[in-house]
Amino acid sequence: MSVLSIEPMTTDALVLDTNIALDLFVFQDPSTAPLRDALARTPGTWLATAAMREELVRVLAYPQIVRSLAAQARPAQEVLDAFDRGTRLVDVAPRAAYACKDADDQKFIDLAAAHRATLVSKDDAVLCMAKRLARVGVHVCRQWSPALSE
Repeated sequence: MSVLSIEPMTTDALVLDTNIALDLFVFQDPSTAPLRDALARTPGTWLATAAMREELVRVLAYPQIVRSLAAQARPAQEVLDAFDRGTRLVDVAPRAAYACKDADDQKFIDLAAAHRATLVSKDDAVLCMAKRLARVGVHVCRQWSPALSE
């Protein structure tokens, strides 16, 4: 498992980027099973904003995602319903002390920094910020594991 970390941090709050949400609800990636179980056990730990939900809506309309859902005979609304059940919507966070090279990822960084949350992302633009974000209480990882919340 590839987990980026400076020092162990524990938090109850999670921020998941859109690709992780897709892994959970569209691709049902087996590596996300521990995360899926944890979210089911502790509702409200996944923090999101309306803008993050809107991004998911937009991504669900991408042709490759539409094809994947069609192959599973799953409507996009089912994914949105799972997102809605799994998240606690919060206000947009103020700009974090560190800026991401990818402006689309900044909202995840800002939210994680505001809540000193664990940020789960496979995006290289986010992962390369792990050391800097650790300075403001954010743990960045590619894959969540139960050990992160102990």
